[in-house]
Amino acid sequence: MAGHSKWSNIKRKKEKTDAKRGKIFTKLGREIAIAVKSGGPDPEVNPKLRDVIAKAKSANMPNDTIMRSIKKASGDAEGESYEEVVYEGYGPGGVAVIVESATDNRNRTAADVRHYFDKFGGNLGTTGCVSFMFDKKGLILIDKSTVESEDDLMMEALEAGAEDFNAEEEYYEIITDPSDFSKVREALEKSQVKFISADLEMIPQTTTKLTDEKQIEMMKKLIDNLEDLDDVQNVYHNWEIPEEE
Repeated sequence: MAGHSKWSNIKRKKEKTDAKRGKIFTKLGREIAIAVKSGGPDPEVNPKLRDVIAKAKSANMPNDTIMRSIKKASGDAEGESYEEVVYEGYGPGGVAVIVESATDNRNRTAADVRHYFDKFGGNLGTTGCVSFMFDKKGLILIDKSTVESEDDLMMEALEAGAEDFNAEEEYYEIITDPSDFSKVREALEKSQVKFISADLEMIPQTTTKLTDEKQIEMMKKLIDNLEDLDDVQNVYHNWEIPEEE
């Protein structure tokens, strides 16, 4: 995979997170609610909830906010109920795009997602039209400056069940099978290292490069507007983001 493209994407997401922390917490709250509904409120027996809690903590979500979200999801039977819906389509220049949502109104979310695809030079497709171009993997990025020994970290990750370990310029990239993600993440958490991100992601098998400035600008706007939708949790794509981004 194109490491610099992934790093550019992570930096863009971090900047958005810092600027819109309240919205990020709302989205994390929905992830917590879905995890609680599917596996119960006890993270000890609900690995999906453990993963979301770890993700929330890495985004600096306060512990009391996390606990309130779990309590609300487990005790409020008549409260909001979210379902996970995935949309697929193409951005400018044929870039493959996957949009993961958590919604309480499918019609509203579909209309909003379609609107931005149409507005920014793309088109919403049918289920399965681009997902075959991606692999679902656990992806953990660790800040290089917090690691004392690359060899020790690599051995620890591989022994815990990681599939691959890559040293990039500013971070270590650890890839896992989805079924091993929680085990690997929890093993690495015991080390005093800083996670840049740790989540299940759709990783593109190949990337698409845009050279037309108008298409590049439209692609940026498509991603930004989709990510800003309240119902959208994640946006994945195979665009090779320019390094200066």
